[in-house]
Amino acid sequence: MSEYQQQHSPTAYGQDGDALPPVEQHAQQYEAVRNAHETELIEDYVELIGDLLRHRGEARAADIATRMAVSQATVSKMIRRLNELGLVTSKPYRSLFLTEEGQKMAETSRTRHDVVLHFLRALGVDDSTARIDAEGMEHHVSDKTLTIMQRFTEQQRT
Repeated sequence: MSEYQQQHSPTAYGQDGDALPPVEQHAQQYEAVRNAHETELIEDYVELIGDLLRHRGEARAADIATRMAVSQATVSKMIRRLNELGLVTSKPYRSLFLTEEGQKMAETSRTRHDVVLHFLRALGVDDSTARIDAEGMEHHVSDKTLTIMQRFTEQQRT
């Protein structure tokens, strides 16, 4: 038997030969993904609004639509939702503003995004690919893994 076959044989995963993780662990994995998907879009919008405010001084629905490659109607629906959740305030024909809770979410999201992005770059992933991959990964990485990614990145810099 080759080394690969030995490492990937059913017995390598557990005594019962079952390649699946234990039921509770498996359920936790899927629950974590579902929870991340629920907040992913909200976090992306809030993060972008925070970035626009910081770099451009304003966050307009038209700019969000352009940067997210969605229609202004889609942005309007999300803005209403963010408003209902207490994350943004808005006035017709004016810039959007983050509430205190929205600012906290934007900062957390931006920090997570930056850690994943720098980690991918430290692995040698090109900038364009790293930016695309980080956009999705930031929502699905546990705090524990994020800490390890950050530590790895810092070690690569020294």
